This record gives sequence, structure tokens and C-alpha cells, in this order.
Amino acid sequence: MSAQPSAAWRKKLGSWVEGPLIGRFIIALIVLNAVILGLETSPTVMAAAGPSLLLANDIIVAVFVLEIALKWLAFGRQFFRSGWNWFDFLIVAIALVPASGPLEILRALRILRVLRLFSQVPKLRAIIESLMRALPGMGWTALLLVLVFYIFGVMGTLLFAETHPEYWGSLGKSLFSLFQIMTLESWSSGIARPMIDSHPWVWLYFVPFILISSFMVLNLFIAIIVTATQSIHADEQTEQGEQVLAELEKIQRRLDEMARPPRE
Repeated sequence: MSAQPSAAWRKKLGSWVEGPLIGRFIIALIVLNAVILGLETSPTVMAAAGPSLLLANDIIVAVFVLEIALKWLAFGRQFFRSGWNWFDFLIVAIALVPASGPLEILRALRILRVLRLFSQVPKLRAIIESLMRALPGMGWTALLLVLVFYIFGVMGTLLFAETHPEYWGSLGKSLFSLFQIMTLESWSSGIARPMIDSHPWVWLYFVPFILISSFMVLNLFIAIIVTATQSIHADEQTEQGEQVLAELEKIQRRLDEMARPPRE
């Protein structure tokens, strides 16, 4: 008998702490905390209102800790079955580690609290989930890009090392030059045109590389991400459809029970 009231109380607590009101409040605190951390980088602001900003920061961290504790209390072991709960837990835990001595670097990591917007805003969460789902396909595409870089890097070193060692003198320099070319940053005036005098056919090297790396491969990355996003949207629609069907089945069962003749 005592388990049922406890379960009902936990369910109510979970619905409240994950409700829209608390969600909007936490989002507002995350944004406010980001503004405060930005203001702390200004010596002038810290000289004028440093203690107040630090106090506000501590209060916000305390609210975050309370939120995590309430969720943990409401869901128990189920809390850590969600990757987003793990994410929030680790972000808040970093804020509790004393940032002194060898852990001074953790002061800079406080800005990571802004990343909690990913778990609180559904649209941002959907984007991150689509990126995570796209990682396997992106990995193979990245491997393809690495192979393209390696092939053209070796070719560039063998072909142009003697005449233009500043760009192609070693495999490392060639790979860096190819990266600049892939980004289309000053590749024509900075690299290609100075080489045309000694290598009039150099366009046969640059044009295929740009077409493969800057257009084909990068568009593959975009296509994979779009496909993963559509897949997540389809899963959400399927889940909503299953919930609607479950509700309709409940209604049908209730109607069938009401339609049964009463027992004598």
C-alpha cells in the first residue's frame, strides 16, 4: 500500500520538475548565467559589481543542483538511463569542483553551463540527436575525405616540392595547403596563380581536388545530416501515432464495457 502513494508522489514530482513552467525558468537561468559569466570577463564590471555577480552565479548553480536532485529523486535509477540527464549531471558537477590550484582550468569550463540549452530546448536537442545519429555515416565520409587529402597531398609533394617548397616542400605542408584550397581561402591568388608560370597545367590538379573536396564530399556531410534529421522526425511521428492508437484502444475498451448489458 505504501509503494503506490510513493510512486504517485514521484510521478507528480517528475511531471512538475519536467513541466513547461520549470523548463522555461531553467532556460532563463541558463541565459542569465551566460550573461553573468560574460560580464565576469570585464575588469571594470567586476570592480563595480563583482560580489553581486559572484553571489548571483552561486545562487544559479544552487538552483541547478536542486533541479538535478529533484529529478534524481523523482525518477530514481531511471534518471541515468537518459543521455541528456547524464549530460546535465556532468555539466552541473563541473561547477561544484573547487577551481583552485591544478584545477584552475575549471573556471574556464563554467561557460559549458550554456550547453544545457541543448537539453532544455527541444529544437536544439533534436539537432544534436540528428548529429549523433549521423556520426557513423559522417565517419565514413570523413575517411573518404582523408583518402582524397592523402592522395592529392602525396601527388602535390612529388610534383611541386622543388619549384614551390613553401607550399609543397613536405607532406605536412602539402596537406595544409590542400586544406586552405578546400576552404577556398585565397587559394587562387595565394597558391594557384603563382604556380601557373612554372606549371601551366596546374589547374588539372586543383580543379578536380576542389570539385571532390569542397563540393562533393562536403555536400555528402550535409546530405547525411539532413537524412538523420528526417529519420528522427519520422520516429517522432511514429511514436505520436502509437500514443494516439493506445489512447483510442483505451477509449474503445471503455465503450465496450459501457455497452455490455448489466449482470442480473
